[in-house]
Amino acid sequence: MNRDVTPWLEQQVRRHPYPLLFATISGAHLYGFPSPDSDYDLRGAHLLPLRDVVGLVVRDETVEKSGVEEGLEIDLVTHDIRKYFGLVLQRNGYVLEQIFSPLVVHTSPAHDELRAIAATCVTRHHAHHYVGFAQTQWKLFQKEDPPRVKPLLYVYRVLLTGIHLMQTGQIEANLVHLNERAKLPYIDDLIARKLAGPEKSTLPAAELDFHAAEYARLIAALESAAGESKLPEAPAGREALNDLLVRVRLSLS
Repeated sequence: MNRDVTPWLEQQVRRHPYPLLFATISGAHLYGFPSPDSDYDLRGAHLLPLRDVVGLVVRDETVEKSGVEEGLEIDLVTHDIRKYFGLVLQRNGYVLEQIFSPLVVHTSPAHDELRAIAATCVTRHHAHHYVGFAQTQWKLFQKEDPPRVKPLLYVYRVLLTGIHLMQTGQIEANLVHLNERAKLPYIDDLIARKLAGPEKSTLPAAELDFHAAEYARLIAALESAAGESKLPEAPAGREALNDLLVRVRLSLS
């Protein structure tokens, strides 16, 4: 995107019906291969007032908004902090990618605390998230006729993120940065083809067997990295997340 979209994204955040702990950009922009027409995926955590969470019915645990404004497409999804913190304690790499996304639209001191706590919640079992996610993306890729470069890039992004996490304990969702470590020569070519436009965004049949073999190899590499990982078996941040939840919730009461 040639123009500065930061003010527009900040405006979307200001329009949110509830205070936000944070909002970051996910999707193709985070992954390092956005097309000129890629939408902006905003993800984050919001804070429901205390009076709205003490009853039998809790509304707006998830807030979703999508649409086009000023020629830019937005897809915004946020969860109340109780639901969001629960996801952090599960084997959910997706929420970790949101928390640690360097593309920050809105932040807060509580977001800084959340980052520190989330780092203690990473376990070797997060590999299951990335294996399952890659398998789903691979099935979607296989269903397409003709097969496109974009879903294949998502497969590789997920696998390399999972391997990197198991080996380093660090979240990295940008495929360009991941490939600086992995050094897979075909990744840069696939990204270039995706960015070149629709006419170069499909794959010839002659390449499919190669990518099937690479997919299987990287699945095995991820499972091996999980087996060798020094990451803990269980998250350590439950009490710290509970304390943060209570403090932040009461701050608005």
